[in-house]
Amino acid sequence: MSQVTRPIVFLSDFGYRNESVGICHAVVNRIAPECPVVDLSHGVAPLDVAAGALLLADSLPYLHPEAVVLAVVDPSVRRKHDVAIETTDGRLFVGPDNGLLAPAWRAAGGIAAAVSITAPGIILEPVSPSFHARDVLAPAAAHLAAGASLSDLGPSCEPGSLAEIQIPEPSVEPGKIACEVLELNRFGNIQLNVRSSHLTEAGLEQAGDLLVEALNGGAPVKRVSTYADLDEGHWGIMVDPRGWLSIVRRNRNAAEGLGGVSSGDVVWLTHQRA
Repeated sequence: MSQVTRPIVFLSDFGYRNESVGICHAVVNRIAPECPVVDLSHGVAPLDVAAGALLLADSLPYLHPEAVVLAVVDPSVRRKHDVAIETTDGRLFVGPDNGLLAPAWRAAGGIAAAVSITAPGIILEPVSPSFHARDVLAPAAAHLAAGASLSDLGPSCEPGSLAEIQIPEPSVEPGKIACEVLELNRFGNIQLNVRSSHLTEAGLEQAGDLLVEALNGGAPVKRVSTYADLDEGHWGIMVDPRGWLSIVRRNRNAAEGLGGVSSGDVVWLTHQRA
């Protein structure tokens, strides 16, 4: 038995209502029984590749550099490649070729090598057309964790041919930011594609109060650092643990309060009107 040298970090949109996560764990356990598996999240919104890509890239600084990242958010299993990637800083990623891995590999310095996972000794036959996570991706991650080389998984592929995805940038002008909802969490907090640097660029960094407007609603929001800074039902805007600005409402659902915004919707931040 090969000595396990790497843990696996597992990200998906599977949830926990069926056996998908457990089956992938079981496949890893059969191939690499000593390999620890860290479940980063299985609560990515179903089929939301952009949200999964963003979560993975934001989490990368906290992942062990030796970990094999197994990421699966895959609206169309019938694609060109399942891939394994090594970055210039030595990280290993396994996932579908749909852009899910792209922000993370850019954050890790770019791609040093990539392969298409096709080796008969790696994948589990017969391969289900709708569950590559079980039959292709989890086995590949387990073999890498157990000491296999990237080339053991299949033929090399050109890094430039792999699917990309870009996180949208806000439109910034003096006193105004037109931004986008990246994600909603289970509490209804609204994560925006805005960093503190964008507030500075717009000249809003010193504004204690801002106005947030969506197509179907708006509210004055107070700059806060924690929910406890707000009174019951009041609105706030804060930097979340991943470094993005989030619209929150104390013990209320902010997304519903703004007329039911959802991922991809446009939101405007401006000075609060007198």
